[in-house]
Amino acid sequence: MIPLSVLDLSVTTTATKASVALRNSIDLAVHIDGLGYVRYWTAEHHSLSSVASPAPDVMIGQIAAVTKHIHVGSGGVMLPNHAPLVVAERFKMLEALFPGRIDLGLGRAPGTDGTTAYALRSRLDRREGDDFLERLHELTLWETREFPDGHPYHNVIAMPDDVPLPPIWLLGSSDYSSELAAQVGMGFAFAHHFASHDAVTAMVNYRARFQPSRWRATPHAILAVAVVTAETDAEADRLASSMDLNRLRRDRGTYAPLPSPEEAAAYPYTDADRASIARNRKRLFVGSPATVMAKLQPMIEESQADELMVISAIYDHEARKRSYSLLAEAFGLKAP
Repeated sequence: MIPLSVLDLSVTTTATKASVALRNSIDLAVHIDGLGYVRYWTAEHHSLSSVASPAPDVMIGQIAAVTKHIHVGSGGVMLPNHAPLVVAERFKMLEALFPGRIDLGLGRAPGTDGTTAYALRSRLDRREGDDFLERLHELTLWETREFPDGHPYHNVIAMPDDVPLPPIWLLGSSDYSSELAAQVGMGFAFAHHFASHDAVTAMVNYRARFQPSRWRATPHAILAVAVVTAETDAEADRLASSMDLNRLRRDRGTYAPLPSPEEAAAYPYTDADRASIARNRKRLFVGSPATVMAKLQPMIEESQADELMVISAIYDHEARKRSYSLLAEAFGLKAP
């Protein structure tokens, strides 16, 4: 059966403040570590009251310190927000502390609005337009130390210098991302949970065009999906109603904490709202374990995914842990 992983946004709720959401992430990671999941990634978002974590590298260190088996990584570091040397040094440091267990996932988006993105980068060397490729190249040069003679960075060393960068993964939701990951020979993770581009096309294209590199000899494609699982279809549908209302608000530009199922049930939806929710449900896999498996399996097979990464934004923390437990059972995961 395909390996399972977790993408965690440290989602806040109307009853869970950001500081509690961060501690819940650590608790969830310990729970996941005992279920047989292979990877646990944390995200980078800024100035959003719905997401508590702006610093995945900090969370990675905390999670890796209290877990034993899972790979812990970023899903991802938004590279345009950071000097590549800083990213290289922080992740080499994590690799030194937790050898063989760290992943470096990189994203092209800012993970926030334009004003916040400007504040994040205002003291950096700003470049015009999309400079992701330039920053990615610089990041890899800190590892290969192939800055040419005479280059200002030629004698600068990314410390600690006796460990490599952890495996690099490019994150994306478009055909561009899959093409780039294939060309540079890195791992690829596709964000089906918010993408408008077809996941199957992107994943198959990545595999077909992959070029072996010093980073990877073979392709590895992760399919990231949103899943809500409970003992029954009805209970899973009730839990997912929080995500329904949250997505409806996000589409209108409101990034509020995750509402409770009770708040979602009481919301005065219009016919247009219900139509929007029905469209967004196509990105969600909701139901009992048997129902979710039946929905997921065709996409897993068509996309030729090497790994399934699950995001479950569920209001109640214990219900979220239970959702991951049920999914682990359905996929036949074995405790380490």
